[in-house]
Amino acid sequence: MNLQIAPETHLQIGSLIFDRLDQIDLTGPFEVFSRIPNSTYRIYGKSTAPLRDLRGLRMIADATLAETPQLDLLHIPGGFGQEAIMDDEEVLGWIRGQAKDARCVFSVCTGALILGAAGLLQGRRATTHWASIDLLHYFGATVVDKRVVKDGKFVFAAGVTSGIDGALRVAADLRGDEVAQGIQLGIAYAPEPPFNAGSPETAPPAVLARAREAMRQISEQRVATARRIAARLGPAAA
Repeated sequence: MNLQIAPETHLQIGSLIFDRLDQIDLTGPFEVFSRIPNSTYRIYGKSTAPLRDLRGLRMIADATLAETPQLDLLHIPGGFGQEAIMDDEEVLGWIRGQAKDARCVFSVCTGALILGAAGLLQGRRATTHWASIDLLHYFGATVVDKRVVKDGKFVFAAGVTSGIDGALRVAADLRGDEVAQGIQLGIAYAPEPPFNAGSPETAPPAVLARAREAMRQISEQRVATARRIAARLGPAAA
């Protein structure tokens, strides 16, 4: 699906914000989306009261959900706070309404599970954070274990920093490769990590084991939530 539109067409870009999100899921793509030419970027939440990400960073929305115009690009981040959002019909309804006419819907990390709870993953190829990727089938999605996955106007970034990769892909889809390359150069995005431990396949076994144990509680909670919401939605895969 070709998403690219004429450069003279102004784009409305919006990100959802909620308590205990992972700020990089939001701010990584922000570094890209805020630089897309001829666009307005804003952050939307249930209120404009200050909130904190899962590590305590203080953040605030620009405007409320009720004040959101029709967005061309809808961005849904993830984080531990995704659990509460999956049961929040006000937010889920807003997502469904915006996604219907958006040119592109982009999720990062467990933002994909939020889209699942909104009933938007049925029959789609999708990805999410490695610790939650097996939960996508509860929402009728086809699991694709890749860093960035596209399915029509939906784009999914796997986990945390992959949001920058996915955002650059979205920028290229909307405004062309050269624009996206210029943004990449502007933010000096040329990662050279000191270790090859960024995925379960490459991390040392002891490191992976500790990471899984650290995430055990939230992982178990996410399984229970996914099963409960899947039963409510009645997806093809359960």
